[in-house]
Amino acid sequence: MKLTRRTLGLTAMTAALMSSTALWAQEDLVLIGGLATLEGPFAEPGEDGLRGVELAIAEFGNEIAGTPIEMITASSDGNPDVALESARRLVEQDGVDILVGPLSGSEGIRLAQYAKERPETTFLNGGSAAIETTLVDPAPNFYRFNTEGAQWTAPLGEYVVNERAWDNVIIVSEDYSFPYAQIFGFMATYCEAGGTVEDKFFTPVGTNDYSSVIAQLPLEAGEVDGMFVVLGGSDAVNFLSQYAQMGGQLPIIGGTNVADQTVLTTQGPARRLLPGILSAGPVSDNADNETWLEFVAQYQDYYGEEGLPTPSIFAYNYYTNTKAALLALQAVEGDLSNNHEAFRQALDELAFESPTGPVSINENRQATAAIYINEVVETQDGDLRLEPLKRIENVDQFLTLGEPVYSQLGLPSRDNPSCPS
Repeated sequence: MKLTRRTLGLTAMTAALMSSTALWAQEDLVLIGGLATLEGPFAEPGEDGLRGVELAIAEFGNEIAGTPIEMITASSDGNPDVALESARRLVEQDGVDILVGPLSGSEGIRLAQYAKERPETTFLNGGSAAIETTLVDPAPNFYRFNTEGAQWTAPLGEYVVNERAWDNVIIVSEDYSFPYAQIFGFMATYCEAGGTVEDKFFTPVGTNDYSSVIAQLPLEAGEVDGMFVVLGGSDAVNFLSQYAQMGGQLPIIGGTNVADQTVLTTQGPARRLLPGILSAGPVSDNADNETWLEFVAQYQDYYGEEGLPTPSIFAYNYYTNTKAALLALQAVEGDLSNNHEAFRQALDELAFESPTGPVSINENRQATAAIYINEVVETQDGDLRLEPLKRIENVDQFLTLGEPVYSQLGLPSRDNPSCPS
């Protein structure tokens, strides 16, 4: 499909520049708010996330049943308080009908609770992937058509034990809800397969100097087989660069965001550590299914050199959630009456083909979809891509364990799960 580019403005200033209610004072208009991190260490992921929203709207010709679709954006910086402030502005001042966002895990938890205060607005997740968002007291008007952090890494834990014989690792992670989810999913199957975790090191989001952590890490394999690194954006780049400069050679298992295109496009010392990283998540750059190849071509055609070599996980997640909203709107011919009653029923019943395959949601409005185990490889052109090693179908919110078994695991934290060596 050939799409014509419309500039909707993907900068942190967009919301301020377009906040005049007169600009949006049209009855026959569906207004979608896009909320993403356009500041701080996750700024590049945020920009690509909003590309996903824009791309989905363009795919529908910027209208549903003859009703124009407009997009307005707002920025956060990964801080839940900032995300809430931006969401309030979009909902209460700008009057968006649908909000797509946020990006970061703890932001998502906060916005899902805010959604309960605004029954007249429908919220669809952007890229946030903390477990609690849709598991703990879920909001009836908050939908997540992307899988979450534990779903992404659960297949990886048992894989590294059974296929690589890595049964003693250390963990380096940011210190908030999304990395906790990634560790939770990984360790749920890793520990069950006989793996142990030597130690965990947690760092604040936005850390620039990792020297005190690196001083405690082995530089090569020995008693420790590998290192599970759960960092994202510039945090991942900074840590890997400094570990490489210290001569670090320990095999790396990547959290999903470590092996995302927002990190794989980096240059400098970190780059030499990226090839060979094992990771897992909902996308794989070199997947050969037709819907993914079409999505990549559509993204590349629409954004050209402005975009990444292939869509990031953030572009994919924001696109998938926005497309879900648009498909449901299409099904009800744009009817948002009665606090979106018909629209939400359409969302509740929606199952569709995303760029990576079928997606549906459960009673918590949480997605079930396929997950890839990937390895980072270098192409002949020198680009880094995710090569799929294995595809696992229909990974649900309960990690295919069943809800009774899953509920016994408790909620993720610094200390849960635990399988010390």
